[in-house]
Amino acid sequence: MKTFRHIIITGASSGIGEALAIDYAAPGVVLGLTGRDARRLSAVAEACRSRGATVLADTVDTTDRSAMARWLTAFDDAHPVDLLIANAGISLDQNNLGIEPFDSAHRTIAVNVTGVLNTVEPLIDRLMARREGQVGVISSLAAFFGRPRSASYNASKAAIRVWGESLRFPLAKANVGLSVVCPGYVTSRMTDAIADPRPKTMSTGRASQIIRQGLARNRPRIAFPFGLAIGVWFTALLPVWLSARILKE
Repeated sequence: MKTFRHIIITGASSGIGEALAIDYAAPGVVLGLTGRDARRLSAVAEACRSRGATVLADTVDTTDRSAMARWLTAFDDAHPVDLLIANAGISLDQNNLGIEPFDSAHRTIAVNVTGVLNTVEPLIDRLMARREGQVGVISSLAAFFGRPRSASYNASKAAIRVWGESLRFPLAKANVGLSVVCPGYVTSRMTDAIADPRPKTMSTGRASQIIRQGLARNRPRIAFPFGLAIGVWFTALLPVWLSARILKE
């Protein structure tokens, strides 16, 4: 199994990103953390330092291609990255059964798709040149079919899932791993705002454990919880007319 010492995590100020940062924190580990909320990010950074890690934390906007490139390459120059987790994501219109406002859709796509590309792009050639390292991109179980709600969120996570699974092939030739992470409902500020039932909601600690184990083993897809994932995959295999009838609200 792989071990990691120089780790980048975006979206580290809460939720899965926060849990991953704290769980990876240890003496000898250097963490590069980004997040939107400076106060929460600072608290996460301090929690990681209390566990012995060296932490560089900054509120870099993942949609800013140039800023991300500068921050990531500067970190990599000092601490060659061996694990890159593109975790930052948003869901702005998750309870709307009508047409999602296009401003929300544009923003969601910008963060969830362009932000992931901006996270991976600056370091991918460096990882391949070093012929080592692991990339994790955070998708969702929502990526497997169009649900009645959260159209742009579903689409953005589908795009990242397929992009990541495709990118795995050329990276493997350079001995670099890539895992696409597809969580179901995980306790966080984002999921707490969902009005619908959230079956099999998992704690961030348990989600972090599953993700870390999958990344260490270079699993192509890390999907959980298992029972919900099976249900999602089954629904995705149905004829579209039938799945649409089942999901109709």
